[in-house]
Amino acid sequence: MKILIVEDEALLALELESELQSAGHEVVGHAMASDEARHLAERCRPDFAFVDIHLVDGPTGIDVGRHLRDQGIPYVFVTGNLKRIPEDFAGAIGAIEKPYTMNGLKNAVTFLEALVTHDGAIANAPPSLVVAPAFAC
Repeated sequence: MKILIVEDEALLALELESELQSAGHEVVGHAMASDEARHLAERCRPDFAFVDIHLVDGPTGIDVGRHLRDQGIPYVFVTGNLKRIPEDFAGAIGAIEKPYTMNGLKNAVTFLEALVTHDGAIANAPPSLVVAPAFAC
C-alpha cells in the first residue's frame, strides 16, 4: 500500500516509516502540519494514512482526518490521548495508542491492510488497535 504518515515527532515518524517499509509498504510522504498533510494527500493519493492528533500547528489531526475521509482515504489515528478522538472517530477506522510496541504495530498494520485491500478473511482486530464503532464487527 502507498501510505502517508502525519506525525510531528520526527523519530516516531521515521520508526513508523521503517516498520511500514519492512512490511512491504511504500511511504509516499511525511507531514508534520495540517496544511502539509492535506497537500500531500491530494498530490500523492495514498491508499492509507497514519495520523497523529497533535501536530506542530496544534490539535489539527482531527481536521486532517476529516479531509482524508472526504477524499476517500482510509486512516487511523496514532495518538497518546485516545480521549481527544471524537465519538464518531472523524471517519477513522480506529486508533493506535502511543506508546505502541513494534509487535502491536505489526499486528495492527496486518489487520488494516487486509481490511483496506479486502485481501483475505478479516480476523478480529488486534488489541493494539482500537476500532471505531462504525468498523466494529
